[in-house]
Amino acid sequence: MNKLIFTFLLLSIFSHSQNKLNLDYLYPQEDLIIEYQDEWGRNNYKKIIKEFIKSPLEFGDIVFLGNSITRGGKDWSKRLNYPNIKNRGIGGDVTDGVLARINEITYFKPRAVFLLIGINDLYNNSPTVPSPEYVGNNIVKIANIIKSKSPNTEVFVQTTLPINRLKKVGLIKNEIHKKNIRKVNSIIKLNEDNSIYKVIDLYSAFANDKGFIKSDLSYDGVHLSERGYKIWVDFIKPIVHSLD
Repeated sequence: MNKLIFTFLLLSIFSHSQNKLNLDYLYPQEDLIIEYQDEWGRNNYKKIIKEFIKSPLEFGDIVFLGNSITRGGKDWSKRLNYPNIKNRGIGGDVTDGVLARINEITYFKPRAVFLLIGINDLYNNSPTVPSPEYVGNNIVKIANIIKSKSPNTEVFVQTTLPINRLKKVGLIKNEIHKKNIRKVNSIIKLNEDNSIYKVIDLYSAFANDKGFIKSDLSYDGVHLSERGYKIWVDFIKPIVHSLD
């Protein structure tokens, strides 16, 4: 009997180990080329994916999914005073990058996903830049995939935040960025279907009357100051706590 129990325990340990190893298939291969990532973003993507592999999600987590703006929030559970929130932001990531790593999200059947993505598609150093229609449709696609593969997950799509890079890109490009961000957000709102995803209009809380990010909410015109994170937290905290 003792030998039988011992054998069972060994098999259980082996099976658990195999399952853990087999989770690697959920993550993009290291040689994957994502067209609209710039060089820095591509290298950082590979680095952070390795971190995710070492520390995978758990079933029923709440996931904050996005780029450096999400990643910069660090411990979202602490910020929101709510348990089991995992940060899946990657600096430099783009919508195609999220699509390439979406299997981890859907496999673990999260309780809710809060998505914020798109600005790097429109504003990065890659040789080519996608259209706002491409970006907006990709965001909708991400939401649809999550919902189709994990029907009980509540999906919240947060509108792309405004930026202000006048000193770096000049007046014309700054206006183009503003126009493209608004177009992406209009696509997100136009395709909202509460049975698939709900829109959280963060843009409205961050934009000034000219359509650029309020100066005290960002330290460089793109990334958020601590004041910016406070505005974000205050905006979504009631939604997160309503998940009880």
